Amino acid sequence: MTSEQKQQLEKQLWKIANELRGNMDADEFRDYILGFVFFKYLSEKQHLKANELLETEEVKEYIDVTDEEDIEAIREESLQELGYFLRPEELFSVITAKGNASAEEQSNFILDDLGAILNNIEQSTMGTESEDDFNKLFEDIDLASTKLGKSPSARNELIAKVLFHLNEIDFGLDETDSDVLGDAYEYLIAQFASGAGKKAGEFYTPQQVSKVMARIVTIDKERLKNVYDPACGAGALLLRVAKEIKVGMFYGQELNRTTYNLARMNMILHDVHFRYFDIRQEDTLERPQHEDMQFEAVVANPPFSANWSGKNNPLNETDDRFSQYGALAPTSKADFAFVQHMIYHMADNATMTIVLPHGVLFRGAAEEKIRKYIICELNYLDAVVGLPPALFYGTGIPACILVFKKCRVHDQDILFIDASQHFDKEGKQNKLLDEHVERIVGTYQKRETIDKYSYVASLEEIAKNDYNLNIPRYVDTFEEEDPVDLNVVAAEIRSLDAEIKNNDQVISGFCQQLGIDAPL
Repeated sequence: MTSEQKQQLEKQLWKIANELRGNMDADEFRDYILGFVFFKYLSEKQHLKANELLETEEVKEYIDVTDEEDIEAIREESLQELGYFLRPEELFSVITAKGNASAEEQSNFILDDLGAILNNIEQSTMGTESEDDFNKLFEDIDLASTKLGKSPSARNELIAKVLFHLNEIDFGLDETDSDVLGDAYEYLIAQFASGAGKKAGEFYTPQQVSKVMARIVTIDKERLKNVYDPACGAGALLLRVAKEIKVGMFYGQELNRTTYNLARMNMILHDVHFRYFDIRQEDTLERPQHEDMQFEAVVANPPFSANWSGKNNPLNETDDRFSQYGALAPTSKADFAFVQHMIYHMADNATMTIVLPHGVLFRGAAEEKIRKYIICELNYLDAVVGLPPALFYGTGIPACILVFKKCRVHDQDILFIDASQHFDKEGKQNKLLDEHVERIVGTYQKRETIDKYSYVASLEEIAKNDYNLNIPRYVDTFEEEDPVDLNVVAAEIRSLDAEIKNNDQVISGFCQQLGIDAPL
């Protein structure tokens, strides 16, 4: 599929979403359209796999199979390779045809059937390796919601239309580029994020920010054994790493249940086999799910300055993630708690990137103590990258990327990059272009001081600044204005005064001719 075809697919999906969501908020309709796209994907994958298995049989098309022994054989193979199973009558195209059939031909009420099919997909995985990856995956698709329509018939009509329009789109799953649909899915997520206000920050990191982070954690790597995101949202950051390098296993944790479902769908849509991802739903700081594991790459865009239990929970004082620092992150600002958690999970050869608000660079009290320990005792902080404002949906505040490494090559200094003035304007949002991404990553790799852009600060210099990492302390971006020639300014003022007097005289003359008082 060409890039033009890919863009066309993305636009088609977004057009369907906009045309059919009616008065529903973008983030409300999101769960339906993304869920149905996912159902269509599962259905088409099942159809392709079944037809492959039927190549030597008399019946070549899965949709025509009626023999239960054949269906059972296909079920066993599908559960092994796909992780789920759909019967022929449960395929997306079949339920779509029924929903859009003429009322004279047959009943076109499909809500009950559709609900049963989505439930059956989940039930088909019970007792198998993929059970956790499909458990309650469609729970956000409430077919009885009055937001879809006041009556069952109105809801049925809307859902049938959505399925019909989706069924008209060729996902091209038999082609080699399996990421096309996954990328289109992420495009939809981004579009919904842009209209979801503050809620958007719960599940989406702008693609170019993800690209910077992924590029940095994969520098000088040929392959990653694993990658971990403790606040994985819809999983886009994890998948971005896989666009840079081959990844063996994906690990993630997400608090929001709806977003957790999106992350699992996103993994499957990007053709990540269920055996190669482990995404869990829980509060990362309070109930971590990958407690004793270490990872080669650690990435995250956690919620900025979130609340957490902190010193209100005595167990945090003895928690191995936090105990060595001599302080706990404030209960109203969990930023450093996420940093500590992620450092704990770094393998010795790991690189870690995290997006945080600028306050972590200079706030005092407990945060200053933790920051000083990371720099002085651990010496893991490798770079600080200042980003432009208004990059993230739902907040206009500028953020920064912190880079950490356990085994630092340049262990006597920290690199500061101020990329805050380098962006492209797109409506109310700012956006990083590829050239901006390349400059950030290239500067990090070369580790060089560039006037008004980057600075390599020694640890001694940072100590003299009392471990305050505020970027303007190290990167001077001040631009001197051109000197003003006061004689030229005075001449311009005299010229304007003369012009005004002349205009007043002309206006006065017109007023005399008209027999009215002049305004001045």
